[in-house]
Amino acid sequence: MAEQIEMFSLPNPCRGLCQANARGYCLGCFRSREERFGWQGFTDAQKLNILRLCTLRQRAAQRLAPNSIEDIGEQGELF
Repeated sequence: MAEQIEMFSLPNPCRGLCQANARGYCLGCFRSREERFGWQGFTDAQKLNILRLCTLRQRAAQRLAPNSIEDIGEQGELF
């Protein structure tokens, strides 16, 4: 399949939360170590595939721990 030329380069999905979970994926962007360190060398098609995989990984993580953030109720009046 021919690769379509993109008008703009795909941005790096890094969110600045660079910690790995138990499976080795970044907690911020859900990329593997190889995907993070090789980002600049990947083609746009490869980057799109990585972004797709990151979305799937993020959804799976949310399904496994949907209540990890406590529900904070409304703040009452001060006076």
